[in-house]
Amino acid sequence: MKSRFNWSLSSTVFTLIMLAWSHMIFAQSRFTLPDYDTVTLNNGIKVYLMEQHEVPMLDINIVVSSGAVSDSKLAGEAQATAQSLLLGTKSLTREQLEETFESVGADVDAQASMEYSVISASFLAKDDQQILPILASMLQHPRFDEDEFNGFKQRHIDSLKQLKESPRNVSTHYFKQLVMHGHPYQNIIDGTQNSIESMTLEHVARFYRKHYAPQNTAIIAVGDFSSDAMLKKLNAQFGQWQNDDFETSNIDEELANVPKAPSEAKVLLVNKSDSRQSTFVIGGVGIPRKNPDYVSLQVLNTILGGRFTSWLNSELRVNSGLTYGARSQFSYYKHTGLFYLSSFTKVESTEKALDLALQTYARLWEKGIDKATLDSAKAYVKGQFPPNYETSSQLARLLRSMHIYGFDESYINQFQANVDSLTVEKAAKLVAQYFPKDHLQMLVIGKADEIRDVVKKYGKVIEVDISTPGFSIPSH
Repeated sequence: MKSRFNWSLSSTVFTLIMLAWSHMIFAQSRFTLPDYDTVTLNNGIKVYLMEQHEVPMLDINIVVSSGAVSDSKLAGEAQATAQSLLLGTKSLTREQLEETFESVGADVDAQASMEYSVISASFLAKDDQQILPILASMLQHPRFDEDEFNGFKQRHIDSLKQLKESPRNVSTHYFKQLVMHGHPYQNIIDGTQNSIESMTLEHVARFYRKHYAPQNTAIIAVGDFSSDAMLKKLNAQFGQWQNDDFETSNIDEELANVPKAPSEAKVLLVNKSDSRQSTFVIGGVGIPRKNPDYVSLQVLNTILGGRFTSWLNSELRVNSGLTYGARSQFSYYKHTGLFYLSSFTKVESTEKALDLALQTYARLWEKGIDKATLDSAKAYVKGQFPPNYETSSQLARLLRSMHIYGFDESYINQFQANVDSLTVEKAAKLVAQYFPKDHLQMLVIGKADEIRDVVKKYGKVIEVDISTPGFSIPSH
């Protein structure tokens, strides 16, 4: 969907990584984040350095603490700006960038998310003298070529046109509009067809000037290097960067004013007249990433809809055959988040599937979680945890999340203790505290003429058509 270039690592590197998998950073009995150093360069860039010598790889994440929440009136500015960094530097064209990265098997990307933008690179450590200067140039001296930008726009618009053909691709966009209405967290990261069509290279250049600056940037390096030597290299490439056009933003204060729990149940009905299925999302306001109960809630969500044997999947897929899959999750931001369960079904079974999903969700309060179920989920979560943090790329992403969302190494170091401490009694309290129960918000995408009367019983109905540009919905 997104305009990007991505090259596979060489077969030699792939083999080395496969061999290294047997040397897990985390043992099942002991979760400990590897040591890392933090240094702030004189120009304000924060640097994270974590040595990992299992394979001769280096992962660099250059993180700018501005994302889609900082978009102006044109949705997708942060994303267009990030991806424009891939279109060339002052000294290298896009083709030259691609050829250079391909020649050494480097995997390079640039993307925006809701609250940050990132250039990520994974390459052989021996090539750092060649790759680091290019990454620095991408960050500090983007080419901003008109022809390249117009080409990016067309590719991006073409991908956006295809999105709404599959409601599952856009269901969370609509649900976010419903729950986060009027808040920057409702912003659509990739923008819309209309916003991208209206965007010019000057919009991107202005976003860059306002947000890309050393005091708004962190560099994360994980891999096979000496920290002292790597710090010198990073300082040489990035330490002189300045941006006098950088504007200090109050966006964090605006984000902290999070949406409150809704006062009435609402249903956003998105008409797709040619649909043979109804896609639905049900939930409400969730938690920020640094919530101290984050780990415990992952365990509880595993029971509800976080694995194949979850309640939701068992009831809606295995036992009733109403769908091919049902799940639930907490998605998070820095100051708040969403909780939702989601699935899809044939148009004619819409009411039955919605009722069963709600009945299954209500088990959290009506029957609660017994010890055997809780113990099974705890074992599953502990077993799934170590493989998420084995490689330097995974560890770089972890440090990136810690930097942006404000949680610390206790997430890793106390993970098993937090899982083990979860009891049936505590689980009941967390369910009551964090899982939305009253005034649930519901999104249904499907053939409105056939399901309009069905969804009325679930709340106040707001109706839009999927052909309407963007994902905006009427004020509610």
